[in-house]
Amino acid sequence: MAEVGIIMGSQSDLDKMKKAREALEAFGIDSEMIVASAHRTPERVRQWALGAEERGVRVIIAGAGMAAHLAGVVASLTVLPVIGVPCSGGALGGVDALYATVNMPKGTPVATVAIDGAYNAGLLAVQILAASNPDLREKLKAFREKQAAEIARQSEGIR
Repeated sequence: MAEVGIIMGSQSDLDKMKKAREALEAFGIDSEMIVASAHRTPERVRQWALGAEERGVRVIIAGAGMAAHLAGVVASLTVLPVIGVPCSGGALGGVDALYATVNMPKGTPVATVAIDGAYNAGLLAVQILAASNPDLREKLKAFREKQAAEIARQSEGIR
């Protein structure tokens, strides 16, 4: 059963959004993935979001570029936490997607990561799940310790 649902607005976002799945898999978390557009397939988005909780999804990651309304639309349809990933592309290189994702009205929050920050979205989903899972919290602590040790190792090489 997938604990994290990953939705993207276009197949062209797949290479970017796969990084969220990579982060989740590193912690043993199953995910489901779907392509559905807030503008071109709104009913598909609606049905997927409305059924997410029943399917066992506990956190949603939504990635889209340009107008990037996907995360907000999904957040309006569920009480599950939604993490938005603004995807690069188009004339503005993802800045338009960032603004569209981060500027949510009061009452409909979307946590937003950097442009093309799907890996961090996956890590944020892990942190959300770890709030109620001590084993996952320990894995996160070990991950952070490993990161710190790697930075210390890199520092040794440049003295």
